[in-house]
Amino acid sequence: MITKEYIVKITTQLYLKNGVKSVTIADISKELSTSKRTIYNHFIDKTDLMQACVEQYLAGIRSNNDEIINTCSSAIEAMGMIQQQILKRADYSNSNFYKDILKYYPSVLKDSYEKNVEFAFRELLYLSKWGVKEGLFRKDMDSEVTMAAIQTLLKLCNNSKIFPSKQFSKARLTEGIMVAYLRGFCTEEGLLEVEKQKHLYLNIE
Repeated sequence: MITKEYIVKITTQLYLKNGVKSVTIADISKELSTSKRTIYNHFIDKTDLMQACVEQYLAGIRSNNDEIINTCSSAIEAMGMIQQQILKRADYSNSNFYKDILKYYPSVLKDSYEKNVEFAFRELLYLSKWGVKEGLFRKDMDSEVTMAAIQTLLKLCNNSKIFPSKQFSKARLTEGIMVAYLRGFCTEEGLLEVEKQKHLYLNIE
């Protein structure tokens, strides 16, 4: 029996691989080896299915980030692990995934995406407080400004128009953007931790 959860899982994989526009309900039913009727038994239309896929995908990201934070030994290690996951998702996801949703299903992405951005920012604030408590980040750091800048820098690392992948490797961008910025608000102890965890920021090819 094909469940609603399984339909969402397989459909999300198709969207990430091919983009949204090019994937039809017929494509999804073929991939599932089932009929369109089975899909419509669980979802009103493609927009309803799209909403479920986006919510599950973003929920998976949040769960993954929580797991990283709970298992890492320092804020700097956690930030490196989270960045690795962001860049890896960018590599295996079709570049049209978000573009198609924004263009053809803007209402689907808006609320879910905004909630995810807010969640990510709260996590960064948590990491900043953790880093200050550990003595790795400077106590006079403005956490909100600093972490908002990090969110922007992470997006910048994924901007292929500004940094073409043939010219700028992910490791080079991380070294020149993220690591350089990270060093700026670290204490002496934090700088030592950055060097210790540097492989997490650079081993991303």
